[in-house]
Amino acid sequence: MKRTNENKKKKFKLFDMNRDGKGVYEAESRKPNLIFFFKLLFRKFTQLLQLNLLMLLMVVPLLVVLFIFLLGEKTPTAPDVLYAPLYGINSIVDSPSASAMLDLSFIQMEIPVFSPVVNIIIIAMFIILAITWGWQNVGSAYVLRGLFRGDPVFVFSDYVYGVKKNFKQAFFLGLIDFICSAVLVVDFMYFYNLTGSFGFDFMYIAILALSIIWIMMRFYIYNLLVTFNLKNLKILKNALIFSVLGILRNVVALIGIALLLAIHIFLIILLLPYGISIPLVLPFVYIVSTIGFIATYAAFPVIQKYMIDSYQPNNVTENSGEIASDTADADTE
Repeated sequence: MKRTNENKKKKFKLFDMNRDGKGVYEAESRKPNLIFFFKLLFRKFTQLLQLNLLMLLMVVPLLVVLFIFLLGEKTPTAPDVLYAPLYGINSIVDSPSASAMLDLSFIQMEIPVFSPVVNIIIIAMFIILAITWGWQNVGSAYVLRGLFRGDPVFVFSDYVYGVKKNFKQAFFLGLIDFICSAVLVVDFMYFYNLTGSFGFDFMYIAILALSIIWIMMRFYIYNLLVTFNLKNLKILKNALIFSVLGILRNVVALIGIALLLAIHIFLIILLLPYGISIPLVLPFVYIVSTIGFIATYAAFPVIQKYMIDSYQPNNVTENSGEIASDTADADTE
């Protein structure tokens, strides 16, 4: 009789409403390590493809400028500053050493020559990108946060909701982000071409270090914006602090992003000479959202540890993914 009751319990276990569901086991195994990253990436990959279509709006203006740069009219020029004086010396004096130095500095590069109309198009692309930069990043951050946390995600509607919910603040924070990123890119390119002396080498290394720090800060900026009621200065301050507190996760994320980009560059170099252009198309299918997913996977556990878990037990209630509390306005200090 006892064995019969046990068999009935096993037989009707399917209908036991009190047993642990699948979500319980999933929640227990959601430790944000490298193994779970690939599991979650595979599980959410379809939604990442959908999000990538929306995130391409960040790339289109840059592609237009790149297309103009590559296919527009160009003129050859010698980048070496010694070319002009050496050319003059060689024209006046028949010197073998001057001729040899002229040959070394004669290497030319092509620079684009833009008409006024083309200049207007380029300026318009950058203005559009600057205006929409914060909205595009905050919408994608809202979706990526939901994918990481296992929330029910409807990509398009959640993207739009994230933009509408943070419309004004995302605009101004996006302008700060865009200007800082643009300045670092320009400075990096400028000092890269001037390396060779101690002063310029020092500036180049400093700009490189600042660029890496800013990239790591960007992992947190928009996640903090969609999660907490913080002012822009506190968001930037906390992002800087978290870039240090989560340095190991940030470095691993940077390595992962670099490897992903390196693989695509390698495939382009390897296959493009044979007329295979698939590597040129693939990045626009999934790579932008995948990079965003890597950044969110690295950043959000750090935010969870230092800001959410430290407040949640006592004072903080979570409403639709937003932290609603006066204590959430405090920074991590």
